[in-house]
Amino acid sequence: MEKSFRLFFGLLFFAMAVFGQDKKSKTNFELAIDQHTQKFDSNPRFFKIKEFCFENEWDSVLVYSSKILANPVSQAIKNHTHFLRGYAFFKKNLTQQAIREFDAIYPPFVFELNVSMLKGTIALKNKQIQEAIGYFEKLENVRAADLLGIERDFVLYNLSICYMYLKDYKTSEKYLLQNIASVEKGKDTLGMIESYGNIANLYYEQYKDDLAIPYFRKAYGLALKTSNSKFKASTARNMAVVEENRKDFAKALLYKKQEARWKDSVNDQNKIWEVAQVEKEFAVKQKQKEVQLLQAENKAKIAERNGFLYSLLAVISLLLTGVYFYREKVKSAAIISKQNEQLDTMNATKDKLFSIVSHDLRASVNALKRSNETLQISLENEELTAVKSQLDTNGAIVNGAYGLLDNLLNWALLQTKQGYFNPSKLPLARIVEHVVFNYEAICKAKGLAIRVSIPRKLNVKADQESLKVVLRNLLDNAIKFTDSGGSIHIYSEELTPEYGTFIVEDTGVGMREDLRLQLLSGEELLLKKEHESKIGTGLGMQLCKSMIAKNGGIFDIQSTVGIGTKMIVSLPLNNTDG
Repeated sequence: MEKSFRLFFGLLFFAMAVFGQDKKSKTNFELAIDQHTQKFDSNPRFFKIKEFCFENEWDSVLVYSSKILANPVSQAIKNHTHFLRGYAFFKKNLTQQAIREFDAIYPPFVFELNVSMLKGTIALKNKQIQEAIGYFEKLENVRAADLLGIERDFVLYNLSICYMYLKDYKTSEKYLLQNIASVEKGKDTLGMIESYGNIANLYYEQYKDDLAIPYFRKAYGLALKTSNSKFKASTARNMAVVEENRKDFAKALLYKKQEARWKDSVNDQNKIWEVAQVEKEFAVKQKQKEVQLLQAENKAKIAERNGFLYSLLAVISLLLTGVYFYREKVKSAAIISKQNEQLDTMNATKDKLFSIVSHDLRASVNALKRSNETLQISLENEELTAVKSQLDTNGAIVNGAYGLLDNLLNWALLQTKQGYFNPSKLPLARIVEHVVFNYEAICKAKGLAIRVSIPRKLNVKADQESLKVVLRNLLDNAIKFTDSGGSIHIYSEELTPEYGTFIVEDTGVGMREDLRLQLLSGEELLLKKEHESKIGTGLGMQLCKSMIAKNGGIFDIQSTVGIGTKMIVSLPLNNTDG
């Protein structure tokens, strides 16, 4: 019979994932890395790279590794830096950059076999099968003690996948059966699901249904016992294909429904940033939809109320009807009045927001236009000092406008409840350092000193992206309202049993007490700008308050005019291991 199915090949890549810093939780690969690089721990940047690698902080690995490679170091440190940098690119699925880093390693290198495993995995992902087989065969007969964290199971598994692509089913079956025996012995549930699914597909493509279907069922049964929605969906898809080809359409439909449900549970929240024009249009359309929805709800409620009242007039006495009508009229009037107030407030907020945003954007564009005219004149006159000054001015204008649009997008996502929010254990010091790194050049250009004093052991429970938005806005304000020669200090206070507190303190212009109280009030309003020379709407501060509250935190401000401002953020502690 013809089988209308699509093979599911779940490639199990070299498992080097690291979770936490606890040595007991390190994988064999991590232990090998730690053992063979202890002699380089005296280099603080390389030590940080290792820490970030063990914590899956791949962006930080790339930042610090670039700093190491930009300075003279020994060839051994360079080799290990290129290796960990390539591994970070591999984990971020940037395979071309990963290969470039691996090729920059000079032999001899202790992790040469690990490089072969990674290159083979990349070749397999790119369907360069013969090249992948060449890499994996180097590892097939190596002693386990020399593999430095490479599991032989994965080598056998990937070789089976390669030969499956080549339709050399006999060789693929040999490797798969060896792999299945190994993962069953080690009770590796996810490995068994992968291997069962692939050998089932192998038999199924050869029309060996009696051999294939039991493995499909085993894979499906094991997937149900896990929390992995991807495996649940793929095994359900395979069972649906099996039952469809067996003409049991009722069961096939049941499995397809399960697949659809589990597919929907797989998170894909990487699309956060959009183009500035799209951000504005999205916010306007969402607000217009909200206004239209409220108007439609008002009309529906009015029609429903009138119909109900007319029905009552026909069955009850005039007196009771009059009393009831009077009470309902008062109640409905209050509801309608409240709804109208809310609608008016929303419209006023929207109008004020876009009025201020459009005014500030137009002002920044006009300023940029005038600055470019001056820049052109300076270029014609070859006044290089003036050119540099104008370029700095242009950069400040563009950065201010970009920050305004960034806040507008985050505000729109927050208002429409479409932003991805996932509170987890976060090392506060590293998050702050990561954000501050992007502002060092701006502070240096403006002549500001910035430093961070937060204990590395301080962990808080918060959503990482929203915490970064809060930090960026607080730093933007501190830089914006602090003159050249001033300073910004980010530090933590004494901890309470429930909260960890960090403070962004500047030596800027400060603020009046009435403005401080307005910013801390529970009302969501847009404040009139106190400094007309600064781009801003007050939206960033409202965004900070909302995101801190959503993370279960507390926000406070201390400020003295002419002395400076302290922005105080307290977040729930999370110092549990794991």
